[in-house]
Amino acid sequence: MRFSSPRALVLAAGEGTRLRPLTLDRPKPMVPINGKPLLDITLGWLRNHGIRDIAINLHYKPHVITQYFGDGKAFGVNLHYSRETTILGTAGAARAIKDWVDGSTLVLVYGDVLTDLDLRAMLNFHRDVQRRDPSAAVTMSLYHVPNPTEVGLVGMNETGKVNRFLEKPKPEEVFTDLANAGVLIMEPDVLDLIPENTFCDFGLHVFPMLLRTGLSIYGWVIPDNTYLLDIGSPEKYAQANQEWTARATQPIETQFAAPK
Repeated sequence: MRFSSPRALVLAAGEGTRLRPLTLDRPKPMVPINGKPLLDITLGWLRNHGIRDIAINLHYKPHVITQYFGDGKAFGVNLHYSRETTILGTAGAARAIKDWVDGSTLVLVYGDVLTDLDLRAMLNFHRDVQRRDPSAAVTMSLYHVPNPTEVGLVGMNETGKVNRFLEKPKPEEVFTDLANAGVLIMEPDVLDLIPENTFCDFGLHVFPMLLRTGLSIYGWVIPDNTYLLDIGSPEKYAQANQEWTARATQPIETQFAAPK
């Protein structure tokens, strides 16, 4: 089986209302982490894992992103911008770049996630799953959450195949502490199932549909030493600025896996 070089989409269209006033003049992924926009860190993380063809969806104050990054070449990447006049959702944003994806495997990254996740290891897991299961379409990164009743939970069998989703369960309904970590790997066939020019969310709409149609979703639990934080609240944003300083001073080879 031949595998195409992956492309990536970073979701960056949201307003980030919970982070105001920081987001009054910029999209949420452009808030600074130790003086550098989060999106700059994310692009560097993708580049250091060998992914240089990257799309960014835009809606709220798009000029802040386009003026900072331009075509991406100064940052070692090739950028494609997808402008949304109305928010399309996580899956709708992916559907909008179907032609640009051009049959490649797509890595989708939530733009408010700060992480040093080993993307090479996750891609290797995705490819191993494809070799043994021709119906494998999506790999989700998963992490153990301290508050299972506040997130959408993901259940899977002993092979890692996802078989259940449950949004914000009641305490008596909790069956796992695993939740979506905000990095997905998917095959281009998934985009064909998403309605065009329509709001559509992976967790709410697409993943349940994949299970019904017989396409397989697998979960990859991130290693314990992985740094992963959703910076969407003032408390988490302050935490990120405090903690990322220590991570950023580590040698680059210990932060990122080298491209394969």
